[in-house]
Amino acid sequence: MSSHISNIRPPFDQPLIDIVDYGLNSEIKSPLAYETARSCLLDTLGCGLQALDFPACTKLLGPIVPGLTMKNGARVPGTSYELDPVAAAFNLGTLIRWLDFNDTWLAAEWGHPSDNLGGILAVADWLTRNGGAMTVRDVLTAMIKAHEIQGCIALENSFNRVGLDHVVLVKVASTAVVAQMLGLTRDEILNAVSLAWVDGQSLRTYRHAPNAGSRKSWAAGDATSRAVRLALIAQTGEMGYPSVLSAKTWGFYDVSFKGQPFKFQRPYGSYVMENVLFKISFPAEFHSQTAVEAAVTLHAQLAAAGKTAADIKQVTIRTHEACIRIIDKQGPLNNPADRDHCIQYMVAVPLLTGHLRAEDYDDAVAKHPTLGAKIDTLRANIHCVEDKQFTADYHDPEKRSIANALRVELNDGTTLPEVVVEYPIGHRLRRTDGIPLLLEKFKTNLAHRLSPAAQQKILAATADQSQLESMPVDAFVSLFVV
Repeated sequence: MSSHISNIRPPFDQPLIDIVDYGLNSEIKSPLAYETARSCLLDTLGCGLQALDFPACTKLLGPIVPGLTMKNGARVPGTSYELDPVAAAFNLGTLIRWLDFNDTWLAAEWGHPSDNLGGILAVADWLTRNGGAMTVRDVLTAMIKAHEIQGCIALENSFNRVGLDHVVLVKVASTAVVAQMLGLTRDEILNAVSLAWVDGQSLRTYRHAPNAGSRKSWAAGDATSRAVRLALIAQTGEMGYPSVLSAKTWGFYDVSFKGQPFKFQRPYGSYVMENVLFKISFPAEFHSQTAVEAAVTLHAQLAAAGKTAADIKQVTIRTHEACIRIIDKQGPLNNPADRDHCIQYMVAVPLLTGHLRAEDYDDAVAKHPTLGAKIDTLRANIHCVEDKQFTADYHDPEKRSIANALRVELNDGTTLPEVVVEYPIGHRLRRTDGIPLLLEKFKTNLAHRLSPAAQQKILAATADQSQLESMPVDAFVSLFVV
């Protein structure tokens, strides 16, 4: 009996169809989504500019092979690099994520939807410089849709529980929107998105002890650049894999998701961008943001009472389950990537100093003979306990709180009043207070890399929503080139 491979392919899995049809056919009508996307665009680029201060980041930038340039290539904001769009997406994606200071989405899976801007802006700049006619509004639309794809899949599907990193969703979302930007047909975009799912997915190894390391800071850059590459491959007419998710034995569900199909809470729209969480006050893993805010408050209360962190016997953090699962850890912390994912460290520093800055994760602070020793002593006495209501409110789609409560017991036996912070300053429910601070953060970050004249041009160009949206992408990116 002869055997052969059938040429009959199954229909595309419904989750792929839904992603692609949303990207192609959905019109975003929400003014709030576009206003929030504008804030997100500025904040995300500002985070990238700040990252240029860190040699551990900048050593990864530039062309894949030193010396390569591309005429009319994609520019990397804050630098003079002009690269092919795949390399440019890696560069920008790495800058955006390096300091763990860009936006966040928390649900069954967590992640940082603005990571997708690496691929979106690189492709938009490259296309516009080569005869395309893309405006910043097109970029904002792509951001809204990438946020929505990544965030809606994350609502009910936990990739971390099967050991996969959340950047798989960056790859999928970036592939879908970038393929549309490139002008691929519906069938070609379906092929591209299937290639993103069939691709090898990153393990979370680099986010957890004993292997926590700096790859977590460039993993999203890798994912969004890989998305550009896969979209370009699909543009050649390369085939896709329709049942990449559902195929028995060999599909994503069976291989990587314990045989479970994806679940969906809501159809794609503009919900994620409208509700995205901004990191405004602290460059800290988002599950700790409210704890750090509480620690800053407690530092001031200690000072007002004539006390210091040296008077602390024990700190109890009442928190939600995700926080305990991800960032509750004791023992040695080997590098900045380890420290910025340890809630004890992120609380100890502001209890001691009244602030938490990106530089506080570096060896100069953590291994300082005096301050570093104080941090280690204090964090050994900081313990987390789960509050079931905090966990429930974390998952409640109407609340999506990220609550933490800190209770400090002093050596003399007294206990300070517990400080509870339910929503961080970057939460949707604190937008009125948060957006002015977000713009101040952007101004501060512009000053990290750009001249006063360049800063003023950017602020003038981005001050008005409609003016910014009508701006050609290449003209916008030119404002950030040095």
